[in-house]
Amino acid sequence: MEKGDIPEDANEHCPGPQSESAGKSDACEGCPNQQICATAPKGPDPDLVAIAERMATVKHKILVLSGKGGVGKSTFSAQLAFALAAMDFQVGLLDIDICGPSIPKMLGLEGQEIHQSNLGWSPVYVESNLGVMSIGFMLPNPDDAVIWRGPRKNGLIKQFLKDVYWGELDFLIVDAPPGTSDEHISIVQCLDASAVDGAIIVTTPQQVSLIDVRKEVSFCKKVGVKVLGVVENMSGLYQPLTDLKFMKLTDSGEQKDVTEWVLENIREKLPEILSLIACSEVFDSSGGGAMKMCDEMGVPFLGKVPLDPLLCKAAEEGRSCFADKSCVSSASALKNIIEKLMETNGLSMSVSNGV
Repeated sequence: MEKGDIPEDANEHCPGPQSESAGKSDACEGCPNQQICATAPKGPDPDLVAIAERMATVKHKILVLSGKGGVGKSTFSAQLAFALAAMDFQVGLLDIDICGPSIPKMLGLEGQEIHQSNLGWSPVYVESNLGVMSIGFMLPNPDDAVIWRGPRKNGLIKQFLKDVYWGELDFLIVDAPPGTSDEHISIVQCLDASAVDGAIIVTTPQQVSLIDVRKEVSFCKKVGVKVLGVVENMSGLYQPLTDLKFMKLTDSGEQKDVTEWVLENIREKLPEILSLIACSEVFDSSGGGAMKMCDEMGVPFLGKVPLDPLLCKAAEEGRSCFADKSCVSSASALKNIIEKLMETNGLSMSVSNGV
């Protein structure tokens, strides 16, 4: 990308795909991209001008990325949007996970539809200061699979960026699919002229996740996107002792529920421990987890979020984990991470109505 989007497998003296001699010069002979370059339209993409104009009303743009799926990236994106909206910021949440759009459910917007106005597509609103856009609002049936190749995905991302009318926004949170593929390249290229603040990368503690996160950090460095920080999600299971279920394995190998017996004994003999939270390491973090990886790669570590069943329930029900006092462990952890993100990147100071 530093060489003007010259493909990695191009010949040594490639003139560049936007050159008038692309696919036609002597240097193009034998290149696997020759035919594509010769027939592709030349010159700047007119959509990028429209995108830059539309994004001019958005003060801060933050990408939420992950190296692999299943690490809770969309949950984090949703709760970040809820938190910023609760701080009286004007917030937009853009879901560019074309094949697996989960944001509508996580914000309680299933079944909603996009509406067209003379200004463009209107986001679906959770609150007056929190709007959402996702392909999930465009599917006739929520069970429909989106079976698209790269160009069609890229076209929809462009359309989201240039046709959605957000109005004046303090923050646009972009929830991206896992990995470093078409959608990621498209969003970075389309927002290149609009000054992306950076990316938050979500991972889990075990090495199988961190291997992929290292690739994500490398991707950000190659395309010039600042890594705002890494969040270690599902960092141990935190659950009130009274919410645990206790099982006994019988001689025949069957499981017998002994929860009531255990709790009765605790109430009689050690009632003071009933208010404790039980903690358990779900993933192997013996390698040092995300904190060690951040130290090695020279990127900020924002903090850890425990695997909290009550946070999972809030995401399933499409509500903020900050709205009540039930998500004790996860809500406080997320609050600290968001405060650190705002403070270390000067985001709260640069927004006029910040709290």
